[in-house]
Amino acid sequence: MADFYAVLGVPRDASDDDLKKAYRRLATQWHPDRHGGSKDAEEKFKEITEAYDVLRDAQKRAAYDRYGEAGLRGGGQAQYQHVDLSEALNIFMRDFGGLGDLFGGASGGRRGPRSGADLKLPLRLTLAEVASGVEKTVVLKVLDACDKCEGSGAEPGTKPQSCGTCGGAGEVRRAQRSFFGQFVSVAPCPTCAGEGVVVSSPCKKCRGEGRVRAERTLKIQVPPGVATGQYMTLRGAGNIGPRGGTRGDVLVVFEVEDDERFERDGEDLFCEALVTYPQLVFGADVRVPGVTGELTLRVPAGTQSGTVFHLRGRGLPRVNASGVGDLHVKVQLWTPQDVDGEQRALIERLSTLQGAAPAQREKGFWSKMKEALGA
Repeated sequence: MADFYAVLGVPRDASDDDLKKAYRRLATQWHPDRHGGSKDAEEKFKEITEAYDVLRDAQKRAAYDRYGEAGLRGGGQAQYQHVDLSEALNIFMRDFGGLGDLFGGASGGRRGPRSGADLKLPLRLTLAEVASGVEKTVVLKVLDACDKCEGSGAEPGTKPQSCGTCGGAGEVRRAQRSFFGQFVSVAPCPTCAGEGVVVSSPCKKCRGEGRVRAERTLKIQVPPGVATGQYMTLRGAGNIGPRGGTRGDVLVVFEVEDDERFERDGEDLFCEALVTYPQLVFGADVRVPGVTGELTLRVPAGTQSGTVFHLRGRGLPRVNASGVGDLHVKVQLWTPQDVDGEQRALIERLSTLQGAAPAQREKGFWSKMKEALGA
């Protein structure tokens, strides 16, 4: 199984921009059109595109980071499969457009309106919400299509006109001669900013932008088991682009509130339960914290302070995968700060009867087994 990060040549904490830059560079290098349809180039192009497509998706990336490629086939990723050449080319064209933009040639048509900007949305969650998953409703400030000009940017009754500088192509070419021959550079048209059209009579409401400030209500389905710093992408839910441009995305970044009862390590939780000396000596059923409510822990007689008990399946769900982590409870002897009267007399009597503690603990089962086996 390939290491997707190694395939793209990026560290495991690479940002979305780093991933996109690395993929753009490698995809340009290995695109089949640059290698005359070479099968080796096709395989390399599919490999780097598959790595990019997984790592650019927050949920797939989280599952891959935790469980590798097997995590992509578990839980909500059951339909995951390797991309074929057609899918790889579609992903490449979707994110980077025509080959002319990358290979220095013509793009085969005008660039068109710009896409809207992505939005980052921090979303605070409690540990109980993480344990079960939750649907959150948020109101987000966005740029939406202007209702007066219907997003065109032109005053009603008028239309955007084809750009006279680029002839509607959205780009201009410049030929330069050098010692090595003639080079043709292609750049966005400076007059229309690559859109191919200009607005001579801008809409008075949006001032020719084709968009206005608005609020959108989003319902966000948060999967169980997420952690602080993980995120999910809502495609096409962000700002709309100027004058008919497509919408950007919303990046929902999770911020899980600290719970003073627990320490978290992935899907496992750790907590401490204070017990009295009689409970350790005679054994007892003690109440310990759980994510969604208290649990009962059976402490056997003769338990030593500091013993850790493991409650299977009482932790947090694994994000985008099956299974649940464990709850690890450390029982700790509670020592009262002040004692007087009858309590003091009883403790002093116990001290006399019990004597000093042994120099070391009695050997446990596994230590005895090691000795017996000569380990």
